[in-house]
Amino acid sequence: MHITSSARTFLPLFAAITLASSAQAQTHEHPSALESAAPGVVVPSAEAKQAFTLLKTLAGRWQGPFLNPETGKPVTMEALFRVTSRGNAIVHEMKGAGDADDPAKYDHPVTMMYLDGANLILTHFCDAGNRPRMAARLSPDGKQIDFDFVDVAGPVSHGHMQHVTITLVDSTHHLEEWTWALPNGKTMGARMELHRVETVAALPAK
Repeated sequence: MHITSSARTFLPLFAAITLASSAQAQTHEHPSALESAAPGVVVPSAEAKQAFTLLKTLAGRWQGPFLNPETGKPVTMEALFRVTSRGNAIVHEMKGAGDADDPAKYDHPVTMMYLDGANLILTHFCDAGNRPRMAARLSPDGKQIDFDFVDVAGPVSHGHMQHVTITLVDSTHHLEEWTWALPNGKTMGARMELHRVETVAALPAK
């Protein structure tokens, strides 16, 4: 797999991994992540709806530095938020700034956020080939959204994403923290301080 030079060490969290040939599924106990699995519970909680509304305000293109742990130098990452499906889903895409949309050459993980029952759910379609799900918690001040691990499908012999935190600073700044769980129980974290470079109105249609 080719790895873009601009995101050389960030991408091990997503795709700079030799994937196992056999698929497997893994489930972790997380009793507080999903509010209720009872049949008929379809109404989102007030907290889930508030968090979803806040995330929609991030629609647009964002860029920011990521500290390369090998060189100690920052590289520029890009995040794109799009509200889609008549407002029922948010698409989050991430890649090295300036990299082409070429899945055969560059890593470009996609994450979907949507209301599911009482919860706001995040599903991360990782370049590593697995799909972890996480459920949102909103901080009391309404500025930080934590996505806690629920379960994962796909190959996980080299680990998987297990936690995401998005902190809204102001209309032109937000923070993203992505945590990768290794098979040995340890974790690796990636933090991006992002600033808005395009609003949703300026983005090309897809």
